[in-house]
Amino acid sequence: LFGDYNPAGRLPVTFYGSDKDLPEFTDYSMKNRTYRYFNGTPLYGFGYGLSYTTFKYAHLNLPMRVHKGKKVEVSVNVANTGIVDGEEVVQIYMSHVKHGNKMPLKALKGFSRIYLKAGEHRVVRFTLSPQDLSLVTESGDLREFKGKIVLSAGGSQPDERNVRSGNILTRTLTVL
Repeated sequence: LFGDYNPAGRLPVTFYGSDKDLPEFTDYSMKNRTYRYFNGTPLYGFGYGLSYTTFKYAHLNLPMRVHKGKKVEVSVNVANTGIVDGEEVVQIYMSHVKHGNKMPLKALKGFSRIYLKAGEHRVVRFTLSPQDLSLVTESGDLREFKGKIVLSAGGSQPDERNVRSGNILTRTLTVL
């Protein structure tokens, strides 16, 4: 409460601005439900959190192209730009550029809790498997699609700016 410790807690659910943001109770589709399918602006989104310090993201590295069935190595540099030591939760999200109406708008594919002293920076690495790059089809099968995928790294969802977690970095990966 007094800023003596920076725990970097993150929300495990989305807080909507109003129940009017949600579909009718009798609508069982996923449209506008959870952070993955919600088109609006939430009051507080899944993965949102506050901090007593600030963080800056730089150098999101990943290959421009990958063949289906191969792993993808992702790294990002995270710096504590504030004057207080603290924890940060680095989050990696995936969005398929051309996907069907029933596919998620974005999906969390990895996260890492790190501790950085004031002024310290670190390279955080993730390995995304072919399953991480896949989507579930309408028939329930897991399938890796060819095409463009946008990967985002930051302290929150790609479309939810958080002044404490700094900037969100995005890069496009093409699956061949």
